[in-house]
Amino acid sequence: MRDLCKWAWQWAIAAVVLLSTLPVLAVPPAVAPALRTVGNLVLDQVPEIPTDLAQRSAQYTNVRPARLADWSADGKGLFVLTRFAETMQLHKLSAPLAARTQWTFLDEPVAFAAVRPHTHGEAGDEVVLGVDRGGSEFYQLQLLRRSDGSLRLLTDGKSRHETPVWSNDGQQLAFVGTGRNGKDFDVYLWPAGSAESPKRIAELTGTWHIADWSPDGKRLMIVKYISIEESQPHLLDLATGKVTPLLPDLEGKPTAFGQVAFAPDSSVWLTTDHESDFVRLAHVAADGKLSYVTSNIPWNVEQFSVSAAGRVALVANDDGWSRLYLLGDDGKPLPLQGIPNGVIRELRWSPDGKALALGLTAPNSPGDVWTLRWDNPKKPALVQRWTEGETGGLDPKRFVEPTLVHYPTFDRVGKGPRLIPCFVYKPAGKGPFPFVINIHGGPEGQARPGFDPSIQLWLAELGVAVLVPNVRGSDGYGKAYLGLDNGKKREDSVSDIGALLDWARTQPDLDPKRAAVYGGSYGGYMVLAALVHYSERLRAGVDVVGISNFVTFLENTQAYRRDNRRAEYGDEREPGMREFLQKISPLSHVGRMNSALFVAQGANDPRVPRTEAEQIVAAVRQAGKAVWYLLAKDEGHGFQKKTNREALVQAVALFWQTHLL
Repeated sequence: MRDLCKWAWQWAIAAVVLLSTLPVLAVPPAVAPALRTVGNLVLDQVPEIPTDLAQRSAQYTNVRPARLADWSADGKGLFVLTRFAETMQLHKLSAPLAARTQWTFLDEPVAFAAVRPHTHGEAGDEVVLGVDRGGSEFYQLQLLRRSDGSLRLLTDGKSRHETPVWSNDGQQLAFVGTGRNGKDFDVYLWPAGSAESPKRIAELTGTWHIADWSPDGKRLMIVKYISIEESQPHLLDLATGKVTPLLPDLEGKPTAFGQVAFAPDSSVWLTTDHESDFVRLAHVAADGKLSYVTSNIPWNVEQFSVSAAGRVALVANDDGWSRLYLLGDDGKPLPLQGIPNGVIRELRWSPDGKALALGLTAPNSPGDVWTLRWDNPKKPALVQRWTEGETGGLDPKRFVEPTLVHYPTFDRVGKGPRLIPCFVYKPAGKGPFPFVINIHGGPEGQARPGFDPSIQLWLAELGVAVLVPNVRGSDGYGKAYLGLDNGKKREDSVSDIGALLDWARTQPDLDPKRAAVYGGSYGGYMVLAALVHYSERLRAGVDVVGISNFVTFLENTQAYRRDNRRAEYGDEREPGMREFLQKISPLSHVGRMNSALFVAQGANDPRVPRTEAEQIVAAVRQAGKAVWYLLAKDEGHGFQKKTNREALVQAVALFWQTHLL
């Protein structure tokens, strides 16, 4: 599983004034009260936000995307996740651009949903929801029955549960959870409609997820995730409980597998980087023979979907942009036209296999759902847009699309310098512009050219350029590139930020004297590390839920994810690695951090505990330097609730206003 929890958090960051072509909003000098509490937010040394700044930023925080959740059971409608109040909730659409009917009204966001197949013969839709509390990511599964509006808790109310998948006949639900020991993911099964609790049917070690049901309902495809560079697909026989590897010949050979799914004939489709630098779509025949079908696509195949008739649609990650393909009768991928250029996040065939739904975001679109329908297989697909995401009253035409550049860094590949991909957003005007380097998390993540309200706000309201690099270690550029920051090569990725600062000096429309860094999660570590190494070249940095000390992070992150984080960063229990991790941790070099710093954190973060934020804030202040600190008591790894996101947007805006401009 290349991304353990895609739904878990979405970033909302920003800064605000008027258009760069208009007079800048006058913001009085910020006076920071020592400590104040507003709702669930604790603001420590964060000044009061000017009214005009708060009002202007509201347009950006009210941008409203829609995410594809699932098809309705009859295949005539779609479920989407979108927000009309504080949090993302489940809505249903009966037709393209129809009104969204809200199905859930929970205080916490709905993270994911799975619709029970229609073949069970009952009227109405039943949906399993994944919901946590306060951003804890301990997702509980709840069964929503539309017929009576009831909501039933299926899980234990305290452990983490993931990947609910219905059997093809809708009679059983499989999922994984950590209820046995809080660390290992076991497989659970629930007979649909039963008054009983789900039953644990397989006790496993490590991180697992449900990939698919076999067509006959007798086996489950389950995948063990070790790291982004290694995973292992297995078959679980429901009658015997026996777990066997899907590809025994690859046992003991570290290989990455992404998505794995059954075809209607019980053969298997999967994505893997086996024998390739990039992830390819492959087919596993009944005799176990593995064959590749996308070797001519020089990029990662990041997802696919198999229809009830066996048709396969797939998405390739082309230097950050999504490209949609359909396998032809000859097994070769054919590009599909009619979908806007952007990033495809979800992909699902309708129950009858005649339509393909996808969720797409683009630089000028917050996120919408589209379908391609083939009522006549011999004719081109009918492309239909189902949602039109609101943009807070802003004209989408004003949103800026990035330019993709590749800048040279410190080491070489072949006869030339290694080139780092970077999306560059520039505001209107001649410059030279102040700029923010926005660093993605992961570290195995990838910056993509989807819609980011914070970037568009910085461009339009502050006149700030934004540079979004995919430093070494980023996903999407092959497994060799992915491994360039592993273990004791960790700070090589920080050097890529230094190289980007060097490149910015060569650009006449960028102002090297007004540079800053922003990042969340691992990107937060990169912010702190950049402030250690390049303080003399950076005015300010914003660290959101970032790692300040790798040793304490590994010791305190949730037990269920600790081992796969050790696979990426190194094992802190080994003395030599522990010494190295302490050495490169920003907390060990606070004296070298001279730039302005803002730290934001969720109190319930299961990934990067709040102690990571609190110890860097305390150390910087002990060194006699000021830090703005924002703590959300009802958030986890990121800010999901609208009120909290607004506060973060406004505070970051004022921070840039105070320290960058």
